[in-house]
Amino acid sequence: MPLPPRPSNTAALRTLALVGASAAGKTTLIEALLHRAGVIGAPGSVERGSTVSDFDPLEHQFQHSLNSTLVHLHHRDTRVHLIDTPGYPDFIGPALTALEAVETAAVVIDASRGIEPATRRFMDVAARRGLCRLLIVNQIDVQGVDLAALVDQLRAAFGTMCLPLNLPAAGGREVVDCFFDPEARPGHEADFSSVAAAHRALVEQVVEVDPGLVERYLDEGDVDARELHAPLEQALREGHLIPICFVSARQGTGIAELLDVLVALMPNPSEANPPQYLHGEGQDAVPIEVRPDPGLHVLAHVFKQTNDPYVGKLGIFRIHQGTVARDSQLYIGDARTPFKVGHVFLLQGKALVEVPSAGPGELCAVAKVDEIRVDAVLHDAAEDAHIHLLPLQFPVPVHGLAIEPARHGDEQRMWEIMQKLVAEDPCLRIEQVAATNETVVWGLGELHLRALLQRLREVHRFEVKTRPPRIAYRETVTIAAEGQYRHKKQTGGAGQFGEVHLRVEPLPRGAGFEFIDAVKGGVIPSNFMPAVEKGVRQAMAEGVIAGHPVLDVRVVVHDGKHHSVDSKEIAFITAAKKAFAAAVRDARPIVMEPIVAVEIAAPEAHMGDLTGDLAARRGQVSGSTSVQPGLLAVQGLVPLSELANYQSRLNAMTGGQGRYTLAFSHYEAVPPAVQQQLIAQHGVRDED
Repeated sequence: MPLPPRPSNTAALRTLALVGASAAGKTTLIEALLHRAGVIGAPGSVERGSTVSDFDPLEHQFQHSLNSTLVHLHHRDTRVHLIDTPGYPDFIGPALTALEAVETAAVVIDASRGIEPATRRFMDVAARRGLCRLLIVNQIDVQGVDLAALVDQLRAAFGTMCLPLNLPAAGGREVVDCFFDPEARPGHEADFSSVAAAHRALVEQVVEVDPGLVERYLDEGDVDARELHAPLEQALREGHLIPICFVSARQGTGIAELLDVLVALMPNPSEANPPQYLHGEGQDAVPIEVRPDPGLHVLAHVFKQTNDPYVGKLGIFRIHQGTVARDSQLYIGDARTPFKVGHVFLLQGKALVEVPSAGPGELCAVAKVDEIRVDAVLHDAAEDAHIHLLPLQFPVPVHGLAIEPARHGDEQRMWEIMQKLVAEDPCLRIEQVAATNETVVWGLGELHLRALLQRLREVHRFEVKTRPPRIAYRETVTIAAEGQYRHKKQTGGAGQFGEVHLRVEPLPRGAGFEFIDAVKGGVIPSNFMPAVEKGVRQAMAEGVIAGHPVLDVRVVVHDGKHHSVDSKEIAFITAAKKAFAAAVRDARPIVMEPIVAVEIAAPEAHMGDLTGDLAARRGQVSGSTSVQPGLLAVQGLVPLSELANYQSRLNAMTGGQGRYTLAFSHYEAVPPAVQQQLIAQHGVRDED
């Protein structure tokens, strides 16, 4: 691939992330832009698996983007960096991180489907990050689409600052410019509204940011659009203007015009809102100024990483300040030792294009730097160790799956591979759950984890067994009770002897465990008392009635017997375990289950269904709050066991518009019927 020309300065750079709902046509749109710019000879197809950005074999199988992909093109001496992002809700993590690397969020909308939940979500996130927003209405040539009504819907949903830069014409087979060319003439008529009216609305919206221009506009009746560059950029920065462009990516309609818009009107790195860098941690962090100056010290942010079996680890970053060149020395976050940059790459889908250096506004990559990680800041000055970018808020992964290697002994290798895969997506998490002795991987939904496991199997050739995570039930007692046991074993030589008398008492929830030595007269010598406590703790860990750990109990050892020859540590461990189990069975034991605090955000219209469903799951609704107009969040407490595969149920109730988070709250006794079922299951396991 030929070496791309280096931008002369930051004014010759544009960076955009294409975001939006799944199947809105983002990948197809990027193909059309690359083709129009002369990067590829013909547009590829998602269905055929021939696109530049969806190059992963799993993406060919799913026929959806599963990760963010970088491409670049040149148009009118300007380099345009584009990031193609997934639209499916389970893969929103890579889409969100892409917004940390760009000046403009280009929200792609399928004209036939209109505003979808993802449209609202990305518009909201982009606004909070201070990004310029561009609405791209795709598939304008589909029969029966009411584009005028869609524009009205966009303005109602996101504000009257949403205005068309161009309009569809000839039944969606063409688009006409409304900003630079407002003259009404034959062949310049739009399918709805009028070019003159759209131009007037744009100019009036832009001049509002400059009182001097407002006065001039009122006096003269118009302002030449070519004089409005600075106020236009200000309007974009402040969210005072959200342009709308119309395209048909499959037919190529509006693609040339969109390229012109990107170069002529979208902000370059020096015109957009500056990145939100902070120095320090927590409440002591203070904002710092970062300028897109290639001569200053380096500040770059890692927003993506991949682990390719052939290429190795690839760290992908946005340079905000300074210049990164081959052989330069960079620190990673607060690391004290720098690494040497061996090569600087631009990305064109899966292809790496080596460049000698890159400056502010560029999206680049370095390979085979093991210490690099997502969200790290790369810098070339030791004093910048405590600088970081304002963190994004990601959805909490709550869909869990317990995994174990298919072959015994591969646990460590499984853990290492899974950590690499999880590091690529901020909405994946893996943990060792001590309470259930399981390795559990958490994601945003069934498809999210299915794609992860397919990658584990097909890319890394590693097989695992999966099952739903076990619920961390617990046992406790409700009244005090006594238990005793004599362990006596004679095998011809030295025997075993130990006798323990103890009492169990309930403690308040969350109190844990207390062990009290109340033995008098040396009936159990003090050197055997640690063995007694060890036996009690072993019995607690194994459970008594249902095989789950016992908690919130006090154990008082008050009597026993020993033998001067046959008493051994193992004898008192065994006696303590049996005595404890006997006492617990007489202390009205109960099984307790984890209760989680759940918050569910969904459209207000679905709240009745949600609260009814929570009640059917033994849940209690504690309140609700308004997140934004039309969107409510309901809070409640629900047994964790009732939330298996809840995301699927939530999607069914809300049409995919709901999301939820969980946090552990406390333990409560299970209903008697559930307790009997758990006890019966434990009895079956014991028999096996």
